[in-house]
Amino acid sequence: MTAGFVAPGRDWFARPAVEVAPELLGARLTHVTDTGSTVLRITEVEAYLGVGDDPGSHAFRGRTRRNEVMFGEPGHLYVYFTYGMHTCANVVCSPPGDASAVLIRAAEVVEGVDAARARRRDAPLRDLARGPARLTVAADIRLAQDGADLLAAPFALEVAEQLPAHLTGPRVGVSGEGGGAGYPWRFWIAGDPTVSAYRPATRRGARRPRTQPPTPG
Repeated sequence: MTAGFVAPGRDWFARPAVEVAPELLGARLTHVTDTGSTVLRITEVEAYLGVGDDPGSHAFRGRTRRNEVMFGEPGHLYVYFTYGMHTCANVVCSPPGDASAVLIRAAEVVEGVDAARARRRDAPLRDLARGPARLTVAADIRLAQDGADLLAAPFALEVAEQLPAHLTGPRVGVSGEGGGAGYPWRFWIAGDPTVSAYRPATRRGARRPRTQPPTPG
């Protein structure tokens, strides 16, 4: 256990994602791999709820082969493939069957920078894990690790004993009923340079503003 951090038990994750999400800010996520271990300090997350509760969630319409892990034991990784090229990592929350999860959107690489840079083709330190697809590459989190336990090797998660100052606002790129100010379930550390730019969902061909509307959290 690192000073200023605590390893949560399974019950800590067995709450709705909107409760867990802000408490993941500042947490340290460790991934031990043969190509070099990395430690991420989580700086930005988004919460997604379950069946019938959140139109932006993969679980909104019920259990499928893709989202099966969301319905399982909390404290595991839900990893999915998107846009035919990117992998995103989520922390499964809520009791089994309730299906909520927190997308890890951005982080600072605090240990294993050389390994992360090798995977990210020498990207600047600020950009190594700035965005959910970059983050999984930097930390070498792969689709095959869907369902991996965050409380067991090769992963470890420690949450900060003191929650950093943070902001909250709409989730990034969520269209339809689940987007916009009605779902202010994106949380990020105030002023942190590794936080990704806010982009609302738009129709194809429309320009997307790079604003980041903040609401104190």
